[in-house]
Amino acid sequence: MKNIFSLLVVVIVLSSCSAYQDVLKEDDIAKKYTFADSLYEIGKYKKASKLWEQITPLYRGRPQAERVTFLNADTYYKMGDYYLSGYQFERFVSSFPNSTKREEAAFKSAKSYFERSPRFNLDQGDTYLATEKLQEFINSYPDSERVPEVNEMATVLRNKIERKAYEIAKGYNKIGESRGTFPNAIKAFDNFLQDYPGSKYREDALYWKFDSAYQLAVGSIERKKKERLEAAKEAYGALVKYFPQGKYTEDAEKQLEEINLLLEESSSI
Repeated sequence: MKNIFSLLVVVIVLSSCSAYQDVLKEDDIAKKYTFADSLYEIGKYKKASKLWEQITPLYRGRPQAERVTFLNADTYYKMGDYYLSGYQFERFVSSFPNSTKREEAAFKSAKSYFERSPRFNLDQGDTYLATEKLQEFINSYPDSERVPEVNEMATVLRNKIERKAYEIAKGYNKIGESRGTFPNAIKAFDNFLQDYPGSKYREDALYWKFDSAYQLAVGSIERKKKERLEAAKEAYGALVKYFPQGKYTEDAEKQLEEINLLLEESSSI
């Protein structure tokens, strides 16, 4: 009970606004260090971060520099400020190449970049960057026990990029009739199928490529219609080759019937 009471007293003192403000104004960096360390230990990361920001540059070249630099980065990480934690952990890795914390810092840096990756429907610049950082970790620490977790994160990012590519192609199909983007859709689906041959969206991509070719063909002027109908028929063939009884079979067969009918009509002219 005595130990618990003592701990509560420490927490109250460290959490005190007046005590904290006094330390912020202190010139004694050792006192700031002790206070920041204590705040970090009890999870007062926002307050600890302000102190680490003040003293980290001042400890450069000193024996405590390694620990201060790591805790400064880790405080950002624990607050969820992944832009700063990713950068600060990278600085730690380059500044302390022989540190026993180097692998942990490299992992948390890579994970910070992973956490910055946005939803699939937004710009994926940070996702590509995060993928690079995760691969850099694997290259540097191939035997690390953290590699399975890194691989899981990499899979999440690949799926996100794959989903983005699929949705872009599907978007061209959706606006094809009003915007004339069916050719863009066909090309985008071709690129998707080439880039992601094992995708879980493969059947969808094959069908919507066929649908785009079908829509383009039936809406074409006469001098281009036959060639485009034949191209649509080829796209149908690719779909049924891999998915003879798939979720789009009924719709695709109806579309094929119309294609064949239009081809017969064009042949009789």
